Amino acid sequence: MGLFINQGILVTLSKNGSKTYSYNTVTVVLLTECLKLVIAVAVYLKEKPVSAFIEEFKANKSTLLYYFVPAGLYCLYNNLQFENLANYDPTTYYLLLQLRVVVTGVVFQIVFSKQLSRIQWVSLIFLTFGCVVKEYGRTMVSTATTNTSAKPAEELVTKSFFDFHLFLIMVQVFCSCFAGVYNEYLLKGRGADIHIMMQNVFMYVDSIVCNVIILGFQGHLSDAFTSSSLSSIFQVNVICIIVNNAAIGIVVSLFLRSLNSILKTFASALELMFTAVLCWMIFGIPIDVYTIIAILIVSAATFLYAQHPVVNQTKNEVGHAHQDGEKSDGKVKPVQSV
Repeated sequence: MGLFINQGILVTLSKNGSKTYSYNTVTVVLLTECLKLVIAVAVYLKEKPVSAFIEEFKANKSTLLYYFVPAGLYCLYNNLQFENLANYDPTTYYLLLQLRVVVTGVVFQIVFSKQLSRIQWVSLIFLTFGCVVKEYGRTMVSTATTNTSAKPAEELVTKSFFDFHLFLIMVQVFCSCFAGVYNEYLLKGRGADIHIMMQNVFMYVDSIVCNVIILGFQGHLSDAFTSSSLSSIFQVNVICIIVNNAAIGIVVSLFLRSLNSILKTFASALELMFTAVLCWMIFGIPIDVYTIIAILIVSAATFLYAQHPVVNQTKNEVGHAHQDGEKSDGKVKPVQSV
């Protein structure tokens, strides 16, 4: 949770006076993926020899292609993070990102054939409402400070709800949802027997390729690593962004291995109150009544969900459950479901 809080604050601190950055954000994302790759390989080699790494990589090289789907989505997500934090304060940004819980819940049912309980659906609705309250409050404040025209406030509020930046937030929400669930499917399904760090290697190699492609489309591939470009990146604040984001990637992959996307997303919702307080202390961003109400609603949704969390097991865990059932009474015990 602390890593996510740090990320929003660090990115916001790295902005110029305007809504821009003095460094190439795609290059920062690319370097982050390179650092993740180095960490994943190092952790793997700490447990197994180089020969085992090469052998497992070759044996599962087809899985490398499957990881292009979540890698591409995470690539877009990570780059949109900089764009959206340039237009939203960290508290509003993280509140709106909680809409991914709703999308994740629906996709989770489809992919893993799990039925969410009524309580879980109520918690998802509560969380959505909390996000709506926060966005409405932000829009009302913006309207009050900029509405010098004769246009009615209702028209300006409606226009703000459908602006381009909110659309980018929704794109990021769907990228997070589909990438998280698909990655979980690979971790617990096709890649259940592959070492977790080898799966991370596949993911990060594909992510590096995706970011190189983006640099190529932007026309910055040739100047991405010039001395002037690198000097703008090798600043303490930007390096902290790279290291912190790399830590997030490794921790999340381990989190998904034992838990699930919805529980991970709800855990990230707990960061909201801490982000709001820290942003008030560091940036002087006021905590208005809409923010307080939104955080309370999201916290209530978190509490509701915590009463009935989804349990999703890997193939190996399911196999052990069946074996234990056979040993205990000759009958297979049912695997826990929602």
